[in-house]
Amino acid sequence: MKNLIKTPLGTINITREVIAVVAGNAAVECYGLVGMVSQKMSDGIIELLGRDNLGKGVEVHIDENNLIVDLYIAVQYGIKISEVAHNVIEKVHYNLNKYLGIVPDKVNVIVKTVRVK
Repeated sequence: MKNLIKTPLGTINITREVIAVVAGNAAVECYGLVGMVSQKMSDGIIELLGRDNLGKGVEVHIDENNLIVDLYIAVQYGIKISEVAHNVIEKVHYNLNKYLGIVPDKVNVIVKTVRVK
């Protein structure tokens, strides 16, 4: 599995929650991002997540050969969405590799809303 790292001393199991928090923190550092959004919308209400709940705006899928990270974001009005998404993908790839030693197979960005900052 992609979240298991084998060393001579043993095995390191990195949970989905840790991957989600690292990915969420990486994403909010990107220019043009207003914040992370909860992937579960009730009654069409979209709420921005605070720093403590960034993992709720990220969904991590792990199987034997794949690690897929889905990020639900709100983009700032007037900023090119494709550039923000590209920057988020690059930053998440970089941070997951740097801090956890994991390279995700896919990072999907789902833009839920556009907001004035």
